[in-house]
Amino acid sequence: MQVDSQSIASQLFAASLLPYLGFLYHLTRSKTAPKLTLFGFYFLLVFVGATIPAGIYAKLHYGTSLSNVDWLHGGAESFLTLTNLFIVIGLRQALRKDEQPTEPSVLPDLDPEGERHPEVEAPIDVRR
Repeated sequence: MQVDSQSIASQLFAASLLPYLGFLYHLTRSKTAPKLTLFGFYFLLVFVGATIPAGIYAKLHYGTSLSNVDWLHGGAESFLTLTNLFIVIGLRQALRKDEQPTEPSVLPDLDPEGERHPEVEAPIDVRR
């Protein structure tokens, strides 16, 4: 029995779609992912949607697989590049947002009544 690698690849591709949709569902429901990152994960479906017709076109018009038709392959892969950019930029923005210090509502060396804590030393005047 001869194994066709194209057939196996398309079967694996189809089998991977359901778990990925489950991942998207749970990630969306958790509301923990940055919005741009979540958009990036959804945008991967655009890559999938562009790759399938591009592969069919390559097979029908050029008689070969998508990976052998540079202009089609590059166009389809550009959607994957955009997906990666959305995910990474979204995560980067979230990390930078978490790193920014927040303004305290009360100065750290003052209690809520505005009196200085005895264990905090007075600032040193360096203007002398």
